[in-house]
Amino acid sequence: MNLIFLGAPGAGKGTQAEVVSEHLGIPTISTGNIIREALKNGTETGLKAKSYVDAGQLVPDEVVIAIIKERLVQQDCAGGFILDGFPRTVPQAEALDQMGIRIDRVIDIEVADETIMARLSGRRVCEGCGASYHLEYKPSKAEGVCDKCGGKTVQRKDDHPDTVKDRLRVYHEQTEPLKEYYRKTGKLAVVEGQEEVKDTTALTLKAVEA
Repeated sequence: MNLIFLGAPGAGKGTQAEVVSEHLGIPTISTGNIIREALKNGTETGLKAKSYVDAGQLVPDEVVIAIIKERLVQQDCAGGFILDGFPRTVPQAEALDQMGIRIDRVIDIEVADETIMARLSGRRVCEGCGASYHLEYKPSKAEGVCDKCGGKTVQRKDDHPDTVKDRLRVYHEQTEPLKEYYRKTGKLAVVEGQEEVKDTTALTLKAVEA
């Protein structure tokens, strides 16, 4: 089964993709990971991407699409795959169609912006061991101190409210139109994100197997 997972930053689509990946025994393909892999392996498209990464620029669509294409022909994708983080825009989705890649289902994890703001802006990460906490849902015993190693817990730049707002704005402008694109094909399944991760997972697996 070939799947795409959609969802705003902080909606938990990565977590759900991992669960489904394990459940179905198919790889999750994250754009960031395969670009890093292509850079490490020094493939022709990896070297093209490197010139943009080194210059601090976004890797253009045609290079990302070429890297995706390289990855999807590998043996572990023969039984299916999950795309997480691609496509991000309608032109990327159109390019995927033009490549002749069959997509069976598109799972959209829906979580309200206010909930995402609360989730991300309250998150704290230990500078020492990387343990994750949340001011409301999973506080450390002593504020600002990691329970595991005693290191300092900090707010990541990505989780700052202004950054989260900007990431959500970009998502609504560039990625959200994909929902309508795939709805027209009859492949879109919307999963309402629940308070408990396990409840979202149950709904996600039901949508995949429907």
